[in-house]
Amino acid sequence: MTSQRSLDLAVALRPAALDARRGIVRLHPEVLTALGLQPGDPVRLHGQRTTTCIALAAEAHAGRGAVHADDLTLGNLALRDGDPVTVQPARLRAARRVTVAGPVEVSAAVTAETLRLALLSKVVTEGDDVSLLPLDIGGAERDTVAAARRSLSNTVGMGWTTVLLSIVDSEPAGPVMITSDTRVGWRRGGTTAAPAQRPDLRLVPTVSDDHGDQDDTVLPVSDLAGLREPAENLRELLDLGFHHREILDSVGTDMSLGILVTGPTGSGKTTMARSVAADVGARLEHLWAPELAALTANDAADRLRDAASRLHHPAVLLVTGVEALAPRDTNTPLSTVFRRTVRELLAAGHAVVCTTGNPEEVSPLLRQPGLLEHEITVPMPDTAERIELLTAFTRGMRLADTVRLDDIAARAPGYVAADLLTLVREAGVRAAMRAKDGGDRTLQAEDFTTALATVRPSSMADSTLELARITLDDVGDMAEVKQVLTESVLWPLAYPDSFTRLGIEAPRGVLLYGPPGCGKTFLVKAIAGSGKSNVLSVKGAELLSKWVGESESGVRDLFRRARQAAPTLVFFDELDALAPVRGQDSSGGTSDRVVAALLTELDGIESLRNVVVVGATNRPDMIDPALLRPGRLERLVYVPPPDATARAAILRAASRTVPLGDDVDLAALAEELDGFSAADCTALIREAALTAMRESIDAAVVTARHIDTARGAVGGSLDPAQLAWLERFAANRP
Repeated sequence: MTSQRSLDLAVALRPAALDARRGIVRLHPEVLTALGLQPGDPVRLHGQRTTTCIALAAEAHAGRGAVHADDLTLGNLALRDGDPVTVQPARLRAARRVTVAGPVEVSAAVTAETLRLALLSKVVTEGDDVSLLPLDIGGAERDTVAAARRSLSNTVGMGWTTVLLSIVDSEPAGPVMITSDTRVGWRRGGTTAAPAQRPDLRLVPTVSDDHGDQDDTVLPVSDLAGLREPAENLRELLDLGFHHREILDSVGTDMSLGILVTGPTGSGKTTMARSVAADVGARLEHLWAPELAALTANDAADRLRDAASRLHHPAVLLVTGVEALAPRDTNTPLSTVFRRTVRELLAAGHAVVCTTGNPEEVSPLLRQPGLLEHEITVPMPDTAERIELLTAFTRGMRLADTVRLDDIAARAPGYVAADLLTLVREAGVRAAMRAKDGGDRTLQAEDFTTALATVRPSSMADSTLELARITLDDVGDMAEVKQVLTESVLWPLAYPDSFTRLGIEAPRGVLLYGPPGCGKTFLVKAIAGSGKSNVLSVKGAELLSKWVGESESGVRDLFRRARQAAPTLVFFDELDALAPVRGQDSSGGTSDRVVAALLTELDGIESLRNVVVVGATNRPDMIDPALLRPGRLERLVYVPPPDATARAAILRAASRTVPLGDDVDLAALAEELDGFSAADCTALIREAALTAMRESIDAAVVTARHIDTARGAVGGSLDPAQLAWLERFAANRP
């Protein structure tokens, strides 16, 4: 012990999983008491370097002489596991300004406001490394943490959880806590506005999306690529309500300017609202709902009233991410205050424009008459609009002659404006890295190809299928099956205009059925590799939940994301587990409700345009017949077991990288493998190679003897009785 208020302990690399890289250390409860600390208080740690963290209580059985920390804290202390460290209480001040440095691809994509949210309530010191993982305790409210997570996942991708940043400097110097009034900025980038320079509710960072990430630049309505139709609808409403009330009076009616703008996150809803407000000559006040919801109810209500008091006719109150203020399942006091404020503003002749990327999460009470009466939908950009967006985003860049924006747009289905902007930035970063080493400063086609591999559309953040580099041409034999799949799956996704021109609806779905191991999933991967579409994959059992309503909600969310990312292929593996025949469920009717949700999505009122559903099963008789009628999974495709010719092709494909001896005759071997599925043939080649390795780890060739030995371990898995039943089922189908 060095003094009454400090202790000499040892640092131990044993962090709790939820503490990792969040600036948290854990101390024995008796150590906290000895230092006069409460859980959540800051502590100063002195090693080779000095840093400050938030102290929480460790388990009662943890050692009294240890500070439990993560690898990031050890790095900030320049210590190793077991090194001595001095611990003492710390005095913190609120940071007025913090400057952060990070990887160029992160600083280019993450706005200063999103950075501030990720660091909110964290304790930092100059020279420290910090992560983007938000603090889940203390002043960082749950909604704020969730908003930061969503924004980081959308802009950086799933790799955001491992990104490390450096604290360049802070004001004042020393350990400080980042608060909602702290100016946070990148060393070579944007900075959040100072509190004295901004209205309380107007957060103005740099990227357009529902997280409030929007700069002050107002584009002319004519420059809103992909948004002109919804922008014109919004402009007509505001112009009529603000400047032509006499026309409404002349026809004996009135209108309320409560408008809900829906559309995928990053599609430009906020940008559109700003541009239209400027076009009709209205003052705009911007309120970011997650920021407001993170405050206490009284503070949030006060700031709502302040925002309302600043409006002077004609004026628009823009609320982005409105579901945070008016959630569907919870009627909070704040949501009541918000609805009353909206009603008062509309009665005073102002306009209230609310945006959301999740309209199903918005309270129905907010969408009733007298509040948000009008709804405008911002659609996903089609190929032509993506070309227009890419042209606008690359206007100031030097593009090589090999760069074809139409090809890039065709390879980016499901990308919204924010995704395309991130894509262009990522390609620009690649070119800048090359130029830094003395290379060409011109953006090459390869830069965009690399960017496409790393930047995924926001709507495809979950449940994506890793696409193999295969097409239907890589599938041996099965010519009839491939033709049916081409017509039923690839044509609707690749040529939707042709179906429209001929006045027919494209097939809605396909069911692949056949014995196990015969290539149903492989065919789907080949389809995905053949078409320029997004792919959502889900195992049937993954959507089933014991909680009432969760399974149906999962189905609705899956198809909502499919519509947002269109053109999309939705693949249900093991469909019989998800949609069995109704009336046979002994678990409370969960399966019956899921089947009903599937039927509604496949053939309901809401259009399923540019979305094709493919199911796979070994037991087509166990699937509810209503799913198999025309307009749903109307094409049933039997995937038969491979014959000798197909088995030979499968063996050749499986042994493409395997050095086979001259005595191996794959065609003759295929004739002998009756009862082997495609998976069995692949397993046989793999087992033969392992047999050669068992004989000699330096084996360079797989011989016929090795294959004969492998046949003793790998047998055919096809069941003759099941095959006969499936063939009868296929023969009885029209």
